[in-house]
Amino acid sequence: MSAGAMVATAVVASLADVGLAGVYDGPPARAAYPYATIDAASEADWSHKTGTGREVALAVTVWDDQPMRLRDLADAAEQRIAAIELSGDWQLVSLRFVRRRVIRDVSGPWAAAIDFRARLLAN
Repeated sequence: MSAGAMVATAVVASLADVGLAGVYDGPPARAAYPYATIDAASEADWSHKTGTGREVALAVTVWDDQPMRLRDLADAAEQRIAAIELSGDWQLVSLRFVRRRVIRDVSGPWAAAIDFRARLLAN
């Protein structure tokens, strides 16, 4: 399993009981609010002299039509993501919060975009 896929799997598991209607790997055609989308497909080389490593850009977006509930869900998601653990082919060396922003589509729901940087080494 790729480093990004392993991180995404761990994030989905960590968000299981946050209060979201669903967690998706891309924008769903139809979904009940609140829900989250995850993108962990952007990987860069983070290898060293004797080992293979990857740096994964992790983007989690929480969507909701109620801005106050959105902030609470984003807080919970951020805390859960920061505490993920991996087991298997990759060892999580560091997971750093990068930024968080709340945006709104003029005709649609509110979104809290939460970005992390994960650095992993192959076991």
